[in-house]
Amino acid sequence: MNKTKSEYLLNRELSWIEFNKRVLQEAKDKSQPLLERVKFLSIFSSNLDEFFMIRVAGLKRQVKSNVNELSSDGMSAQEQRDRIYEVLNPLVEEQHRLFIEDIIPQLSDNGIRFYKYNELNEEEKKKVDEYFEDEIFPVLTPLAIDNVHPFPNLINRSLALAIILDDPETKEVEEKVCVVQIPNNISRFYSFQNGSEYSFILLEEIIKANVEKLFTGMHAIESFAFRITRNADLELEEEEAADLLTLIEEEVKKRRLGILVRLEVDRNMPEKLLKFLKNTLGAESNEIYKMDGPLSLGDMMSLYKIDKRELKYAGFTPRITSNFSRNKDSFFKTISENDVFLHHPFYSFSSVSEFIAQSAEDPKVYAIKLTLYRTSGDSPIIQSLIEAAENGKQVTAVVELKARFDEENNIIWARALENAGVHVVYGLIGLKTHCKMALVVRKEEKGMKRYLHMSTGNYNSTTSRIYTDFGLFTANEDFCRDASQLFNYLTGFSRPRGYRKILVAPLNLRRKVLKMIDEEIKSHKENHNGYILFKNNSIVDEEVIMRLYQASKAGVKVDLITRGICRLRPQVKGISENINVYSIVGRFLEHSRAYYFNNNGDSRLYLGSADIMQRNFDRRVEVLFPVEDARIKEDITEILKLYLTDTANTWVMMSDGSYIKKEELLKISDEPFESVNIQDYFVRKVIKKYEKELKQDLRKKITSNGVKA
Repeated sequence: MNKTKSEYLLNRELSWIEFNKRVLQEAKDKSQPLLERVKFLSIFSSNLDEFFMIRVAGLKRQVKSNVNELSSDGMSAQEQRDRIYEVLNPLVEEQHRLFIEDIIPQLSDNGIRFYKYNELNEEEKKKVDEYFEDEIFPVLTPLAIDNVHPFPNLINRSLALAIILDDPETKEVEEKVCVVQIPNNISRFYSFQNGSEYSFILLEEIIKANVEKLFTGMHAIESFAFRITRNADLELEEEEAADLLTLIEEEVKKRRLGILVRLEVDRNMPEKLLKFLKNTLGAESNEIYKMDGPLSLGDMMSLYKIDKRELKYAGFTPRITSNFSRNKDSFFKTISENDVFLHHPFYSFSSVSEFIAQSAEDPKVYAIKLTLYRTSGDSPIIQSLIEAAENGKQVTAVVELKARFDEENNIIWARALENAGVHVVYGLIGLKTHCKMALVVRKEEKGMKRYLHMSTGNYNSTTSRIYTDFGLFTANEDFCRDASQLFNYLTGFSRPRGYRKILVAPLNLRRKVLKMIDEEIKSHKENHNGYILFKNNSIVDEEVIMRLYQASKAGVKVDLITRGICRLRPQVKGISENINVYSIVGRFLEHSRAYYFNNNGDSRLYLGSADIMQRNFDRRVEVLFPVEDARIKEDITEILKLYLTDTANTWVMMSDGSYIKKEELLKISDEPFESVNIQDYFVRKVIKKYEKELKQDLRKKITSNGVKA
């Protein structure tokens, strides 16, 4: 291969922007229900916040530190920053134009309206003013800026008002500047009754209208909103920390006041005031974004709570798999008889919560061990672990304190679990614990028996309703023995030399994945039926990418269903002609990870927590587990191949890193095709199967009672 690395590898940051661009396209799609479009617009904005706080901040730190190292695609940190701003600016403009010119009018047409203060009638103004006096005024703190009062340290992602004031007792207009940070613990959306309409006025509009009440004797000339984004990546010296929990608490506090990486301002802000903010905050010109309309559109996710079902996707309740619904009282009996596979959110995550709940209550259960990377605020699993500890069981929770942006939540859960008597372990120095496993030890007639749940997703009942994930219950002794070894590795000084079934990073996962690609290449040369299918979130790791290129050059067909970042270039002549890359962005966030190798018909299929990224292979504890039950392997293989039939939500990657909607490509080809929304298909399939099983159960009951069906 004589090409340079930049010709083989796309830039990671620009690939991520392409992903978020696909999210924005969903917001633009007028065939989507209106509140779903609002949701996608909000996700685009929230994604962008995180991108600036972590990725752009990292590049800025490199530039400030004079780090001259080039990225593997040949760009310096400054070149990457320049390119990011160049690509992002039109997308951000498009986002706000979409919201103002399209979304807002359509919301109004559907009875959801935003008002400016001057659009309210006198009675409504009086009500809003009273709300300001009673609820908002006592919370606000006006912060003067002059020689005595330096510019305030505004916290990350905080919305604020820059207010220009004048003293009416002086002859000349002095234009003093004052800042008011808009409280983030008061709802940004104030609603008031207006017939059948959902009527809102934004919190900043209320403050602007009443701002002079904060400055007795002064005249407020104008008020303009602005918002800052800061570096939020934690820099931890774990080996020097006496207490990791305390260290992370301190670092999370520092995050609120990290270096500035973006300044968003009201487009109408006068240049003089903007220049003042720029100089005071130390913002660079390309870090400033001038916006039309309200800032922080990620907050618009609140509108999704509005009870207008006609403006959302059709309702869907995840089903309980018949494996458990027919034997509700003892999941252990079911799992001991057969492995059980769940495809979330189509099958309910409540089965996982119930498994832990039964384990907590069952007097025969002696121990529960579980990894927690991210969990929900009202997690039933946390409550079950606490209950299990109170019931005298040995309970161990490996809590990953360094799960980005969940650090504070995980600290809270860690303390609650410790107070209940749970053994809380924070994993290994230098590694994040990202694997998803729950192990239960139960005393039965033949001795101690282990039950295991493994998954591609977190133990989070909230995200389980909107993320697609694969989960597997098993009592297979080899799998359970491996899980015990892994937990001993995470909690003690154990150093397993190998595992019987599972692949574990950083121990052997990279080596085994590369080996399976090599073996598929070898098999193809002998049998001419080589095929690889990966489904994951990201493909970044250079070594794996290069090995996939080798597979393509050898003639192996490779399909990659990769929702987010993909640095691999597909369909490059002489390199990747046999590789196709697809991204599915739809109603549910595609989060499941699967790795399939044809292996001359004796297929290998692995599920797990790892994406194809260096961090997953080398800096995290990850697990990929094989699917060995023939029935389940067949089901999952069918699911993976069905994903490839999707046309409605699939984007096809071009060799230059851009994406085109699959339906558009099919239209260009002039070949007849049927529009397929695979997520909707899975919803319908589960409902149909569930209804069929209900009828079968009813027939059995009728027959058992001596009545002809």
